[in-house]
Amino acid sequence: MKIPVSKPLFSGKELEYVTDCMKTGWVSSGGKYIEEFENGFSKYLNAKHSITACNGTAALHLALLSLGIEKGDEVILPNFTMIASANSIVYTGAKPVFVDVEPRTWNIDVDKIEEKITKDTKAIMAVHIFGHPCDMDPILKIANEHGISVVEDAAESIGAEYKGKIVGCLGDVGAFSFYGNKIITTGEGGMVVTNNEETAERIKAFKNHWFDKDRTFIHKNIGFNYRMTNIQAAIGLAQLENIEKHIKIKRDIVQTYNNLLKEVDGVRTPIEEKWAKSVFWMYAVLIQDSFGKDKDVVRKELEKLGVETRLLFAPMNSQPSFAFLGDSNNYPVSEELYKRGFYLPSGLQIDDKEIQYVADSIKNIRLS
Repeated sequence: MKIPVSKPLFSGKELEYVTDCMKTGWVSSGGKYIEEFENGFSKYLNAKHSITACNGTAALHLALLSLGIEKGDEVILPNFTMIASANSIVYTGAKPVFVDVEPRTWNIDVDKIEEKITKDTKAIMAVHIFGHPCDMDPILKIANEHGISVVEDAAESIGAEYKGKIVGCLGDVGAFSFYGNKIITTGEGGMVVTNNEETAERIKAFKNHWFDKDRTFIHKNIGFNYRMTNIQAAIGLAQLENIEKHIKIKRDIVQTYNNLLKEVDGVRTPIEEKWAKSVFWMYAVLIQDSFGKDKDVVRKELEKLGVETRLLFAPMNSQPSFAFLGDSNNYPVSEELYKRGFYLPSGLQIDDKEIQYVADSIKNIRLS
């Protein structure tokens, strides 16, 4: 038996819509599915503007550019995140400033944000990690008091809710990813979301070489080619039509795993705050000392049994690519997560039999 960490689910009209693209010849960045996907996404989020992008990293870059983030600025973000979050800041010339995360949801520790704010701080990037939303009210309060923007990195959290509101358009601008392991996928792809008309226009211009609206091939600013193809949008639209189904599958996976692992000493399973609805992007666990073996041993044993796993993110300040920042501060929670954590197979096509096999494997490893 071989159980991958994730496998996308295509159970709707993906093939029908893609075939339509091929038949009509609209396969690049023009075509009806771009607009339909953007409009459908806006309706789902109750947002005014959704703009497609070629991937989630590009979406983050566009979000920052649209807010005027540039060289000399600072953007605060969690030290525990996927490196795309920090890379997108560096792309603008700005400096990423790291904050440790809190130990329950692994999201940015809001109590530690203000101590990192300086005269150069222009934005806070709230990363909704592993499908669980950040505590947005205090983040928005801090941002308002200091006159800075809030960017939501919702790449892993499509459909997650904070106090009944879907994340991604709670701040000034939000970014989503549609990579193959996300809640909905376009293979590669992303979306930038905002309720501000001017911000939306800047995003559209930046993503398409900043073409002049009146004169073709006149460019008043440096832009990028961050367009999504009509084929990708066709897949995305079909996926979006089944998003509630996908979220239910994810939440059911967690419930099944939690029931099977709840009495296994030394395995810390995901939590969900009362004010949140998590979409549980991946089922991540921490291996505590009481398990009797460290996480590397557990992963190796699972691999022998055909169970694929993935490590959690390494702290951003420890990344060789960010050595130029000279950040040697201690981030104990981020370091603990990397030391003890990994995620288990939890893609949309996993079934109860496979989950049972994974859970039984973990129990047997502990007893061996």
